[in-house]
Amino acid sequence: MTTEFVEEAQRSLTGNDGIEVRWIMPEGFLELPFEADDLDELAEKLVELAKQALPGADEEVQLQYAAMCAAHYDEFIEAGVQYAGFVTTEVEGVRCTATVNVSLMDLDERAGDNPAGFIAATMRHLELGQVDETRLPCGPAVTCVGSRPSSIDGSLTQSGQDESIWTSFIQVQVPLNNRTLLLLEMGTPTVEGWDVFSAMFAGIVKSIRFFDYQGAPLVMPG
Repeated sequence: MTTEFVEEAQRSLTGNDGIEVRWIMPEGFLELPFEADDLDELAEKLVELAKQALPGADEEVQLQYAAMCAAHYDEFIEAGVQYAGFVTTEVEGVRCTATVNVSLMDLDERAGDNPAGFIAATMRHLELGQVDETRLPCGPAVTCVGSRPSSIDGSLTQSGQDESIWTSFIQVQVPLNNRTLLLLEMGTPTVEGWDVFSAMFAGIVKSIRFFDYQGAPLVMPG
């Protein structure tokens, strides 16, 4: 992945049994690097990303930002995140930002023959937000809309102290027939941008397509 602003472009991941996942990201996103030969190269890419994300900041703040991004990589690995991007835009005079993460992980062994139903029931039990089952062009899916507490690193706040915020999110889980789960999530701490970002994310989700190892399109059953 590059760390440049991207125009609308197709992104893809390949999971178990050669199933390829493709989706389209809208223009304006900055993407975190997930391909590097070693830690030094990753660090260089993160510094370049920080310069693009904070072009008016001094070098120390940019380095702090790069370090903050690097600190999330263990979480990304644990959560199976294989794509992470963010966008900043102005909505009615307010500077707003949103992130989009894409993960591939193992499907719970208890999911049975109706994995979407199992996922929905589990999420409702955990009271993670408003949960619904839906059908996308690629197959059955489960959506969850909610909010959760998070924090902004002190290096990025006016006070210089970590600040608590609430992040609103939309999460979409799509079970694959190879016992894999595709998870996409959009999150934003800026309520002013919710309508814009949720509409944008809906477009990303509707663009998801699956293909087999020969490039033939797949639609998940259910």
